[in-house]
Amino acid sequence: MNGNDCVITGVDVLAPTGMTVDEYWQRTIAGHSGIQVLPEYDRRYAAALAGIITGFDPKDHLPGRLIKQTDRVTQLSLVAAERAIVDAQVDLTQRDPFDCSVVTSNATGGFEFSHKEMQRLWTEGRESVSVYQCFAWFYAVNTGQISIRHGAKGPGAVLVAEQAGGLDALGHARRNIKAGRCSLAITGGMESSFDPWGWVSHQGTGTLATTRVPSQGYLPFSQGADTYVAGEGGAMLVLETADTARADNYGRITGYASAFNPRDDHSYTRPLHHAITTALADAGIAPAEVDVVFADAGGTRAADEAEAEVLATIFGARKVAVTAPKSGTGRVMAGAGPLDVVTALLALGSGIVPPTPNVSSTDLPIDLVCGQARHGSLETALVVARGAGGFISAVIVQK
Repeated sequence: MNGNDCVITGVDVLAPTGMTVDEYWQRTIAGHSGIQVLPEYDRRYAAALAGIITGFDPKDHLPGRLIKQTDRVTQLSLVAAERAIVDAQVDLTQRDPFDCSVVTSNATGGFEFSHKEMQRLWTEGRESVSVYQCFAWFYAVNTGQISIRHGAKGPGAVLVAEQAGGLDALGHARRNIKAGRCSLAITGGMESSFDPWGWVSHQGTGTLATTRVPSQGYLPFSQGADTYVAGEGGAMLVLETADTARADNYGRITGYASAFNPRDDHSYTRPLHHAITTALADAGIAPAEVDVVFADAGGTRAADEAEAEVLATIFGARKVAVTAPKSGTGRVMAGAGPLDVVTALLALGSGIVPPTPNVSSTDLPIDLVCGQARHGSLETALVVARGAGGFISAVIVQK
């Protein structure tokens, strides 16, 4: 490694399948699911299944002054970022603040905070609206609040590309480090948008599962399946140069690429193929060196067929192991990519490929890990994400 290599020194997750890294990993390798029926929407809407984080109380983690000015998604981001910093064993008070960066991704902003304040405006008048409404709704607020809390004054950014945005955030943070703009970056993605407005927005896709059976709503790559389930949560990571990173780090981000699908139908294969092969080239590796793929796993038949076709074309008869732990969390938009990257790092470190929850088999030309976790020697993982609007991204992580 050279001084500008991008090393991952700290991670944290908040997901429907776990509120800590250890809890998340143990439940993930066991194939558990955090998808459940939202009782408040069960009788009101056709769709009511979601991947929900249970047991999170911001008062257990944050001071009251921050709670009153932030939406749930920002509270989740602040907690995950702080725990990732602790995990990285870095003291930011001893670092040059202009050498520390924050780059996050979020697709929906602070929906719940915003719409509660709008309701107050319409029912009680403008004097009742919180002054924090001016920024708490904004999808860039997670970057801002994390930067303020930890004194990071280096290059900051927010990437908005729905499900692909989280990988874009990691790619942008890596680019800053490799270019020498900073030596440390707090990066990742987080989502939570299950207030009534957010829930109606999710249903606008037309492919949200309408079943009330948690194990049947999101079955990526399964024959006959054609829906998905939304989720909340995500992950935060600390990236550093090799010069500043501690020796017992999680691994490296060695490749990143993005592409765009102008048709926005999740079925156009050429941009997906381009993103994956370009990420492989960026990492300087051949397809044969990839040990496991963490798939986007769109859930709809067209999206899954397209992804399987591309993976079969790139990896050929070798049929690299493919997994989609997100079938146990739901699709968490900007949080999905970083969550998959953390999962990939844990897989590389343990030699365990987690299964795809609730999925027993696939009729598509991929070696999907189903039922039980798979054990073996792992050095390299590919993480893929596709977002509504045509966004496509891929990241390579290595031990």
